[in-house]
Amino acid sequence: MNLDFLGKGWSFPFSFEPADGSVKFSSGLENIRQNLVIILGTRPGERQMLPNFGCKIHDLLFAPSNQATISMASNYVKEAVQNWEPRVEVLDVKTSFATTGSIQIGLQYRILATSAVEHLEHLVH
Repeated sequence: MNLDFLGKGWSFPFSFEPADGSVKFSSGLENIRQNLVIILGTRPGERQMLPNFGCKIHDLLFAPSNQATISMASNYVKEAVQNWEPRVEVLDVKTSFATTGSIQIGLQYRILATSAVEHLEHLVH
């Protein structure tokens, strides 16, 4: 099934096609997944032209390892995805502390155009 109608953009991470040197693109479900990774991996303030873009979860990397921090992390993820990825509906967010001092995110979301449910695991460090 061709899901290009979901969107198309430069692939992340940015790269070139080895065959002809053109810019690689992603489309459909992969484009949405890559956009979610970009949102979760960007600290607000990093993008000069979009200073509010990103996820505030990075503010919690050195916060106490307790339930309040985990709850805030889940809320930050949900808020960021709702603000910056209009093609999806957040169904569930699970966050936990990784042994490396990072925060593990489990995001379950529904693609609004197709009702497909997808899952993304992401590590913030």
